[in-house]
Amino acid sequence: MLSYLAAALPENTSAAARLLALQCALRVDTAMQVRLPKGMLRSLRLNTPDLWRELEHARWLRISLASAVNEIRADLLDAALLSQTPARPDRTQAADWALRIAGPSAAGATAGPLLQLASLYLTAHADPNTGAGMTGLDQMARACGTQPADLPNTLDQLVVAGLLISWQICRDWGDLYWTLTGFQGKAQHRTVARPGPPGQAPSTC
Repeated sequence: MLSYLAAALPENTSAAARLLALQCALRVDTAMQVRLPKGMLRSLRLNTPDLWRELEHARWLRISLASAVNEIRADLLDAALLSQTPARPDRTQAADWALRIAGPSAAGATAGPLLQLASLYLTAHADPNTGAGMTGLDQMARACGTQPADLPNTLDQLVVAGLLISWQICRDWGDLYWTLTGFQGKAQHRTVARPGPPGQAPSTC
């Protein structure tokens, strides 16, 4: 679903709007309508009208005038959404999983939307048995609504927050390798260097 949103949303869509769009995409019904409780939006720090307007401006959804006091309703406008994985019966479970992974309590009390989305992306693309992952740097940047040059600082912050053990960028190929916390000694992939100073990528692979 993150790959779908990377293609469906404009490149300049903010990380916060992408987190909101993810919850909408995973919770939409077969009539292309979604209802999100305002309490859930507050827990994700996404209870900002500007984010809904950003997605409306992108012509990805339209807010329903029938929104209730305790929820926001919207009509999603991209019919291709219904053909995306996970399949409809599994999407609510995936939405709850994304809520746990991307929530401020998991990403850190002071984590902003970019850190929340980056944490979600890395977790979703890691091997569940080893915590190791690999992706294209450009691909992750596009999915997170940022620039490749800004990702090293984001990754450093995730290490400081205790969400990553280490990460490495292979400059020759533009690939990013990482290991999630909690998998020490279990990762069976190429050696990954520990990050250097904030804002500076570690040694090449």
